[in-house]
Amino acid sequence: MTAGTRRKSRELAMQMLFQQDMGKQSPDQVRATFWKAGDEVEAEVKGFAEDLFRVATLNQEKIDDLITANAKNWRLERMPAVDRNLLRMAIGEMIGFKGTPFPIVINEALEIGRRYSAPESINFLNGVLDAVAHSLIGK
Repeated sequence: MTAGTRRKSRELAMQMLFQQDMGKQSPDQVRATFWKAGDEVEAEVKGFAEDLFRVATLNQEKIDDLITANAKNWRLERMPAVDRNLLRMAIGEMIGFKGTPFPIVINEALEIGRRYSAPESINFLNGVLDAVAHSLIGK
């Protein structure tokens, strides 16, 4: 799987998490509506996106606790929804895909953030993800 393919999967997983968050839908409801008939998505891209989404939703309470513990002075519900779900996707990858080095996960999340988040969010995202990575390494 190429770096571009993995990034596309990460973007799609973040979008699925966003849809779940905004629509207050179950993971199964998101899956039923997210993948539209006729959309040509490579099996590899879709598979990794689904895996990231599954890990993030199964571990959402733990992930949200990590975000809350490492986002000083920010309540989860007050964060921009894109940032919150980008953090969930990236931390889900840190937890569920130990083979991917944390710096790569963080860099990929920041690149996606540059596309979807406000410019001022990048330092915030970097700080939270770095702090979470250090807390996970320490365990």
